[in-house]
Amino acid sequence: MSVVVLSKAELHVHLEGSIFLETLQAIDHSITAEEFNSRMRHRTFAEFLEGYKWVTTRLQTPEHYALATRNLLERLEAQQVTYAEITLSAGVVLWKQQDLAAVYDAVWRESQKSRVQTFWILDGIRHLGADPAWPVVRFAAERRDQGVVAFGIGGDEARGPAQWFGEIFQFARDQGLHLVAHAGETTGPESIWAALAIGAERIGHGVSAVKDPVLLAELKARGVPLEVCLTSNVCTGVVPSLEQHPVRQAYDAGVPITINTDDPAFFDTSLAKEYAIAERLFGLDGEEMAANARRFGFR
Repeated sequence: MSVVVLSKAELHVHLEGSIFLETLQAIDHSITAEEFNSRMRHRTFAEFLEGYKWVTTRLQTPEHYALATRNLLERLEAQQVTYAEITLSAGVVLWKQQDLAAVYDAVWRESQKSRVQTFWILDGIRHLGADPAWPVVRFAAERRDQGVVAFGIGGDEARGPAQWFGEIFQFARDQGLHLVAHAGETTGPESIWAALAIGAERIGHGVSAVKDPVLLAELKARGVPLEVCLTSNVCTGVVPSLEQHPVRQAYDAGVPITINTDDPAFFDTSLAKEYAIAERLFGLDGEEMAANARRFGFR
């Protein structure tokens, strides 16, 4: 079946990383195409974080977040995506001293207008530390009946080890939330081990897992999937090229794989493109990848 018409699910996509030029210009008319394109250029993960920060600071009102949600879901629907778990950088909302409840209410209401079945993952920012993540996880627990399915930790894993978030993950689990963690993206397998130790049910990226055969076996045994984002990993310098991405090695080791976009506006990609790359370069069957995404979705 063509990846264009294949019914797909997206499990790893950041709202703030999905804001293309036309959406950002609707939010801030002063932004030029040249400025936008310059902010989207990056060769390292650190440069990517700076660009991500620039985009998030443009989002000043709940209505801005709602517009971003509407446009993302329109793009997903056009790609035959029928289910999505969108990550909201709630830790950044609070870091900007904005009203998280008002922002979340706006994106939740907007997502309910779409034909894409949509749920939300609220993300604490690893490198900001554990203390700022507590209000995020408490808020996430309060909104379980309004579309929040999981709590996650993203950001710079090198500056925010998973061990800091053990109590927070335990609280989230006790409140009925699922647990996700970016890990093994810019650091080694030890970061993935640490995420597993605090209860992560899915691993965002997990590129370095292939360096540790014991870890690959553990991921297979536990049935913990990697949320693979092929183009993202090249654009942030995590892997040298698409052809050198280790996804096939993880797949051959029996680790569950899902294909995702991460931040499609930053990496000029779409889920349809990522499926096509996975099939063309690595022989990963689109129907199998779509089935995996549906299987490992939290609803």
